[in-house]
Amino acid sequence: MRVRVAIVGISGYTGGELLRILLNHPRVEVVGVCGVKSAGGRVSDYHPHLAGLWDGPIEEPRYAELGRSADVVFFSTPHGVAMRNAPEVLKGGAKVIDLSADYRLKDVSVFERYYGKHESPEVKGVYGLPEIHRDEIRRAKLVANPGCYPTAVILSLAPLVRRGMIDTDRVVVDAMSGSSGAGASPSEFTHHPTTAANVKPYSAVNHRHLPEIEQELGELAGRRVRVLFTPHLVPISRGILTTAHVFFSQGVRPEQVRRAYEEFFRDEPFVRVRQRLPELNFVVGSNYCDIGVEVSEGGEWGVVVAAIDNLIKGASGQAVQNMNIMFGLEETEGLKTAPLRP
Repeated sequence: MRVRVAIVGISGYTGGELLRILLNHPRVEVVGVCGVKSAGGRVSDYHPHLAGLWDGPIEEPRYAELGRSADVVFFSTPHGVAMRNAPEVLKGGAKVIDLSADYRLKDVSVFERYYGKHESPEVKGVYGLPEIHRDEIRRAKLVANPGCYPTAVILSLAPLVRRGMIDTDRVVVDAMSGSSGAGASPSEFTHHPTTAANVKPYSAVNHRHLPEIEQELGELAGRRVRVLFTPHLVPISRGILTTAHVFFSQGVRPEQVRRAYEEFFRDEPFVRVRQRLPELNFVVGSNYCDIGVEVSEGGEWGVVVAAIDNLIKGASGQAVQNMNIMFGLEETEGLKTAPLRP
């Protein structure tokens, strides 16, 4: 079986990563590479490292046609594009994997508070975090690929939240991301002279990924989880490292905490529970999420660190992982790439 795939939104970093991964996937046929502003150009105009690997033109997306010609359409587009056009793709018979936030939040009023009016609230997607929602993803027609920060934060806290081991009213997360997380379009915020040799906190108390994190952790806990989340832009191009500070409901031993993580992620091909706290160069270039935990001497509180490549496990790699699950392929197909180090 070969899965016919199309990409809508090729000019950005996640679109380029999607194409790079899919071109090396043994069970995939790329049948369409589309863009609105980039239509008529060549992939190498936007991704010179892919020169010679994809020779077809970038086409204007015709959504009804994509729904008939592809088995799955990836939307690697800004927020708002999928909600307007995914329904037409679905009507044509194709499945959809959306890398934007359009279908991640179940409460439309919460979505509209952070992103603006939703244009297709009647369409529901499955939250595409395989380690939590694999069975639902397998049956899904539309998968909402998680955000980069939420991927790392949710995975790092899921074992403790599921077992009721921590105070869910006191979870503090500091996160660091490379500049590629802000997208390919130049801006003052990511301009090299203002990011080099600098660290910038931003959206310190109300980042738009926060409701996504609290939604998923709340479902695992069976009650509200309150997270204080502050991201920082750091002078690297790719990678996310999150540090969560948690307070245990009762005193624990380090081996208890480690056992919780090892049991939760025992059969997960892309989550590695480390003996030491992870670093970014353990994962960059791969679909892995590395997690490490340290517990205070008295067992009252702990620190959980997670590391991912924001463009792979935080975006395009996870999207391909979801595709594999949706079509009954080996989950690791096309994703068995070792991290790059140094």
